[in-house]
Amino acid sequence: MGNTSRRSVRAVVLVYLGILIGLPVVFLMVKAFGSGFGAFWHEVTKPNALSALKLSLVVAAIAVPINTIVGVGAALLIARHRFLGRRIFDTLFDVPVAISPVIIGVALVLAYSRIGWFGAPLARWGLNVLFTPLGVTIATMSVSLPYVLRSIVPVLTEIGQDQEQAARTLGAGRLRIFWNVTLPSIRWAVLYGVTLTLARTLGEFGAVLVVSGNITGVTVTLPVYIYDSWDQRFDVLGSYSGALVLALISIAVLSVLAVLRRREKKLLVDIA
Repeated sequence: MGNTSRRSVRAVVLVYLGILIGLPVVFLMVKAFGSGFGAFWHEVTKPNALSALKLSLVVAAIAVPINTIVGVGAALLIARHRFLGRRIFDTLFDVPVAISPVIIGVALVLAYSRIGWFGAPLARWGLNVLFTPLGVTIATMSVSLPYVLRSIVPVLTEIGQDQEQAARTLGAGRLRIFWNVTLPSIRWAVLYGVTLTLARTLGEFGAVLVVSGNITGVTVTLPVYIYDSWDQRFDVLGSYSGALVLALISIAVLSVLAVLRRREKKLLVDIA
């Protein structure tokens, strides 16, 4: 492909990305700061907005580590072991991606309501899932489950098992092999999966809306707060401001990942 063709392809891609991502973000910033920074700051520091942001961060702090641990363990099982039901086990992780989050939310309501399979026994123990932060966390974990797994499995398949088998031959145990051999080989896949999981966790709306009950100050996450501001309270500036905060958090996470990866590449070049 010649230089002209490459420039043409690059221009088409940039225009496409600009239309899909750039223009909406610019529009969002213009609307959020349209009345001045003071009005924006007033909106994002309202008690309900801060409560929604806090709940989103708390849910992310719980869901991301758990899904990361589960994703890494499941990826090792799928990529390194052969067992009965492996294909079914692998496919189950794609369910949250294949179906609508709203359907996941409805399924959780059916499972954890007082007439559901799990809701009645849990209620007898005094534990309620629906319309509580616990239910919001479970819904968020459900929809963000596959991302770490799907980021790691191709890398594990690509690197093979030669280094792990060599370490095992030298007497290293499973835990030491994982920390010293496997994890360094998949660290960027793990970080990429964690980034996707975090972004999905912070932005989840459909499943959370179904199971949260939209209780202000209790079960309202930032995406639900944005929806509620726009659709229920007609607070346009509040919805734009909340959406901008959510976008800035995601951009910050991606920027940190990009910086870390750039430093890693520079370190490898210096060593070489």
